[in-house]
Amino acid sequence: MAALDLADAGGRTRVMLVDDHAIVREGYRSLLQKQDRLQVVAEADNGADAYRVYKEARPDLVIMDLSMPGIGGVEAIKRIRQWDKSARILVFTMHQSAAYAVQAIKAGACGFVTKSNPPDALLRAIAEVMAGRIALSPDIDHELAINRLADEPSAVDALSPREFEILRMLLAEKSVDEIANTLHISAKTAANTRYQIRAKLGVASDIELVRLALRQRIIAAEDIGG
Repeated sequence: MAALDLADAGGRTRVMLVDDHAIVREGYRSLLQKQDRLQVVAEADNGADAYRVYKEARPDLVIMDLSMPGIGGVEAIKRIRQWDKSARILVFTMHQSAAYAVQAIKAGACGFVTKSNPPDALLRAIAEVMAGRIALSPDIDHELAINRLADEPSAVDALSPREFEILRMLLAEKSVDEIANTLHISAKTAANTRYQIRAKLGVASDIELVRLALRQRIIAAEDIGG
């Protein structure tokens, strides 16, 4: 994490960037700083630091990645919103599955933009979120509309944000003990949640869980067995 200028921004929107890739943060810091009414005031490179730095910097807007070391973006969003119910958080991620968008919004995010979109999409989403509206990039909005028309909600939508975070860690081949240590819960709670996830998704084994995640585009084939 690097805290930047926390002085009064003179009416500008004070932004915090959360992404584990420094070069990515540098890229969209450059984009945002070119906008007259935006000022980057803080950064974090993982979910745990995002929560800690948010409490120090108190930004007007957080732009949050989802896949990071330790706790992911969904869990970080949930923690920040529990501490500050008025927090504005916009997800900016490579994940193009509507299931991620649903979970992020359930956790408390105000918008969801995929990194495959042009820079203007991020800027428009920032304006929407700061105006008090939910912002979705066109690709995610389209997928959600298709799902509604087809009346085919993702099975993963039934999970709570905490269950989704544990699912993400299971798919990353984290053990129950590793999950418990990262989330500061007991191993028994982590194991029970793994059972609840399987029950909600209707799968009986980790192999079936991976297959479902592939179908729902929670993970890609190249993510397996790296």
